[in-house]
Amino acid sequence: MSLFAALPGARRAIGLLAALMLAACTTLPSVPPPARDELGDFILEARFALALRPPEAAPQSAGGRLSWEHRGDGERILIANPLGIGIAEIETTPSLSRLRAADGTLREAADADELMAAVTGERLPVARLPAWLLGRGDAASAVERDEQGRPARLAEAGWQIDYAYDDDAPDALPARITLRRAEAVELRLRVEEWRGIP
Repeated sequence: MSLFAALPGARRAIGLLAALMLAACTTLPSVPPPARDELGDFILEARFALALRPPEAAPQSAGGRLSWEHRGDGERILIANPLGIGIAEIETTPSLSRLRAADGTLREAADADELMAAVTGERLPVARLPAWLLGRGDAASAVERDEQGRPARLAEAGWQIDYAYDDDAPDALPARITLRRAEAVELRLRVEEWRGIP
């Protein structure tokens, strides 16, 4: 079953794809964000814009909101359209990943990357995204840093991730994150809030 069959409407399908990287519109109390190097488990609230340019299909784009809860034992990602209407929820654990669409459709797979391949046709690096959001690469990645020593660009596994910040603090968390894979996929995140989970 394709992503477009799993969710009604192409825009909702594109919104779901954003969950890989990539919600309910909740207002969290305003607290100072934690320092980047000290952040482990986190909640991220963001707006997103996604562009897909499949080689044999028309380009597609969508935007909306996402709420990402990252814990060491899994992820919970809520995706909503720009009006805050929920589109999908993705939950992952070490042994199972589950996607529930707004229409009640449920898909499961052994891991998040496999799940995204099943619903989008592309194996997307959901498992690496929490580290990439924080500018943390693996041993094979290349990281460029800005004048304050913060991650400015990360390249890993054919993906390029660019970071921009709202202030000059050396331990600031990124406020804008752009993930690209060649000309095929571009996901832009405008982070509204980072919150550490004790």
